[in-house]
Amino acid sequence: MPPETLSRPAPIGRDEFRERRRSLMASLPDDAAVLLPGASLVTRSRDSEFAFRQDSDFHYLTGFPEPDALLLLLPGREQGVSVLFCQGRDPEMETWTGRRLGTAGAKREHGIDEAFVNDQREARLLELLDGRVTLYLPLDDGETLSLAESIRANLQDGARRGARPPLAFADIAERIHEQRLIKSVQELALMRHAGAVSARAQCRAMRAVHPGLAEYQLQAELEHEFRWQGGSGPAYASIVAGGANARVLHYIENADTLRDGDLVLIDAGAEFDLYAGDITRTFPVSGRFTEAQRALYEVVLGAQQRAIEAVRPGTTLAAIHQGVVRDLTAGLIELGLLSGELDACLEAGAYRRFYPHATSHWLGLDVHDVGHYRRGGESRPLVPGMVLTIEPGLYVPEDEDLPSAYRGLGIRIEDDVAVTEQGHEVLSIGVPKQVTEIEALMVKK
Repeated sequence: MPPETLSRPAPIGRDEFRERRRSLMASLPDDAAVLLPGASLVTRSRDSEFAFRQDSDFHYLTGFPEPDALLLLLPGREQGVSVLFCQGRDPEMETWTGRRLGTAGAKREHGIDEAFVNDQREARLLELLDGRVTLYLPLDDGETLSLAESIRANLQDGARRGARPPLAFADIAERIHEQRLIKSVQELALMRHAGAVSARAQCRAMRAVHPGLAEYQLQAELEHEFRWQGGSGPAYASIVAGGANARVLHYIENADTLRDGDLVLIDAGAEFDLYAGDITRTFPVSGRFTEAQRALYEVVLGAQQRAIEAVRPGTTLAAIHQGVVRDLTAGLIELGLLSGELDACLEAGAYRRFYPHATSHWLGLDVHDVGHYRRGGESRPLVPGMVLTIEPGLYVPEDEDLPSAYRGLGIRIEDDVAVTEQGHEVLSIGVPKQVTEIEALMVKK
């Protein structure tokens, strides 16, 4: 019997993409322009490409799913403020690579005011950018910057005939990224679904695991669920780390055999309509925690639960992290992995031997999503619509000065949390993390 298929949320509609463009342009002067490129196909080997994935900023403003497109925004223009350059319809090429939207489809399905084929790009840009004072674009994109410089040079050459080239270039990335940081109702629905799919995949892995299974076989269980539920696949390289591999924070080889008595750490999430899920769970390969594994796990779990409860408007990621560090340090002292007074251990940063990373990152169209973490040198307060991870962990070295029962253990627990007006919502709620719940789920029928 095939697994249950979750109902899928509606995709983001053209009106929301139009409103995002309008909101961005409202922050710019009427004599500005925005030039934003989409992604291109990337060669995998010889004449085959990696699966296409649209640039996140470009997707955020257009929803347009095809490669080699360019968006131009012209605030205050009466004939239409959004212009898209894209591949034209080509029946011969479409036989090989699938149907293209073309210029008519871009306007019809994505609410673009005007669209032209890429062959017209340079001539049209010369016309459309004439008289625009500041051109906003991603300054770290060399190809787009080169195009903009070429357009400006050509307009400068025509200055005697009345052409008015842009006087300055400015970076558009930060403005888009700050806008992306606050998720809409529709975005939260997609992220809730990505979290639910990711949770189902983690549950599936818990049921499937047994000693002798390869890490990559457990990875296959996860990613089957991602695709079965309509996701494009993993939002990032899945981590399936048995035993001491869990102490490698970005372990992606997934090549070892899972052993009886070890823990396995899975850090994996589905991508759905380009929005990322990101969940980590750590559980016993055999289905039962040892006494030492459980003791260390409970320290991490307690810190994570208290951190999630702290998520609300007005608090900061720095404050949440400080609370996690305090909880983990107290737990390490209690288990004999650290010695001394709590405040002295905190002041010395003794926890860093076991906890070298931050507690949170933004989540959205990118798994490590965009938006500043600090404002004016201070950690920025959380506001409704932000989505973040809460992911404390402990990674015990195999050093002889440490209690032998804990050596080599790596444990991380991670959930996706949205900030709401009332406090928070856990988007990854569908996968257990209490020891008794995990062990009950893992009982083989």
